[in-house]
Amino acid sequence: MRFTKMHGIGNDYIYVNCFEEQVADPAELARLISDRHSGIGADGLILISPSESGDVQMRIFNADGSEAEMCGNGVRCVAKYAYEHGLAKSQGAFTVPGQSPLPISMSIETGNGVLTVGVVTDGNDKVQQVCVNMGEPILAPGDIPVSLSGENVIDAAVSIAGQELIMTAVSMGNPHAVFFCDDVESVELGVIGPAIEGDGLFPNRINVHFVEMVGPGEFKMRTWERGSGITLACGTGACACCVAAVLTNRGQRSCLAHLPGGDLELNWSEQDNCVYMTGPAVSVFEGVWPE
Repeated sequence: MRFTKMHGIGNDYIYVNCFEEQVADPAELARLISDRHSGIGADGLILISPSESGDVQMRIFNADGSEAEMCGNGVRCVAKYAYEHGLAKSQGAFTVPGQSPLPISMSIETGNGVLTVGVVTDGNDKVQQVCVNMGEPILAPGDIPVSLSGENVIDAAVSIAGQELIMTAVSMGNPHAVFFCDDVESVELGVIGPAIEGDGLFPNRINVHFVEMVGPGEFKMRTWERGSGITLACGTGACACCVAAVLTNRGQRSCLAHLPGGDLELNWSEQDNCVYMTGPAVSVFEGVWPE
């Protein structure tokens, strides 16, 4: 089975072109190839397949074999792969409200519906940057899901793992818990992250983010990703943190997120209520995984 390893600001996955390859048990394959000692090493597996509603379909399997609904860094890499391998053709310009349109766009079917993306290429027709319309944030607790009452979960006091925390919860097609703090580097993420992820408050587990505001248009964040552990980046999580910063009057709709693996540009548009995420997509290497 041929594969390509790619990453978006350090959030690395193994990508398989299912137009050409077959994967009988993606959950087991994800566990095997993600192992950084006995496998290839990755945060998970992403399958790129034919789609009836988009140019391509992506399915994401975390390092523990669980299937995720969405991956923001992964969808950028899927766009790069699909464009450079001729799996998708431009559907015209990609428009971000208030910004100049990008000339190349495509559509990708995900567990969060069909997303439109715009790509920026270099002089050799290689994709360097990808902008994704990540859709509207979901704030209703039952839809995130979070087992709390009310219309939303904004700066809510919760008790998790023996700690009293202030949490804002957002879904970007997958669930996120955001905790603002004064110093993200001092957070014992390897301890508190799994405790929050598996807490009974979250029926489907949850992605955990600690955020330090650098200024109204800039923040630092660290992530414990559901099913994968500490990761260098989380694209959907960065979008959720942008939304959370606005909802709690800490940040602006257009902002820059600093993640351990790199930066993402975010824009929660007032015109269509969608979050736009822009960042790089990088191919690392190709290889053959023995059957």
